[in-house]
Amino acid sequence: MIARLYGAAIRGLLMALMIALPALIVPGMSIDTSQATVLVALLAAFLTFVEYNSASPSIVEFRDAAPFNRLRFIALFVTVLMLSLICKGKVDPTTTTNALTSVGTIVGNSIDFPYSPVRLVVLMLPAGSDYEVVQSVRTAAGLSYLASLTAMAAFLVLVRVLGWPSRKGAFNVWVNLPLFDPTTGGDVLQRLNRDARINIVLGFLLPFAIPAVVKLAADLINPISLENPQTLIWTMSAWAFLPASMIMRGIALQRIAEMIRDQRKRAYATAENEFQVA
Repeated sequence: MIARLYGAAIRGLLMALMIALPALIVPGMSIDTSQATVLVALLAAFLTFVEYNSASPSIVEFRDAAPFNRLRFIALFVTVLMLSLICKGKVDPTTTTNALTSVGTIVGNSIDFPYSPVRLVVLMLPAGSDYEVVQSVRTAAGLSYLASLTAMAAFLVLVRVLGWPSRKGAFNVWVNLPLFDPTTGGDVLQRLNRDARINIVLGFLLPFAIPAVVKLAADLINPISLENPQTLIWTMSAWAFLPASMIMRGIALQRIAEMIRDQRKRAYATAENEFQVA
């Protein structure tokens, strides 16, 4: 009980810290923006605390299948931190901010080729945008995309090399997949594999689809202004994190389906041996 309460409190504080990072690091934030950030951070901390302090799961998947959620949180935290430091470097440059800007510029320029996700992000900017804005978006897109690819590669190693999640013991479907009802909708394996394929396909398409949708919507509504540091940080973080998170979820669902299939094979083999002995 105490351990669960302590863990939930730590997770809530970390979530609030991540949301407040841009306001804490980037200078020149307005009072209204700071107040809104504090409100959102407190709300996120409260929801995280309630979720992880509860014995029964509600919406958070893979709650007891570490380090799935930890890896996703670290990827998003690092992305927000790096982009916040880059935005700070425009006003108060330091060695760290200059180094991150240089790395982001190199990565952004290297993957800014025709039809790449970074090129599409740059193209979604309004016509006539300043060169500094275009360069900032390219740098932020490169760094955030690099962080998301690193997280996906690390999770793939956990699954294929280290045997996640079987090395942590038995996998509880009810706790780790609270929104998945195994008793309805046909065979569990088919549903898991179908959901896994949908998540992986959407994860690959979203980095290309989001800029295209934003560009098309700009004709009907006011386009997104990425000149504001807060908007730049959260837009680029979401653009890179959401697809990576969906791909990681698809890989996880495929892994669970494999575990269920292997368990069925062992159960069928045991039952057949017992029948032959009898």
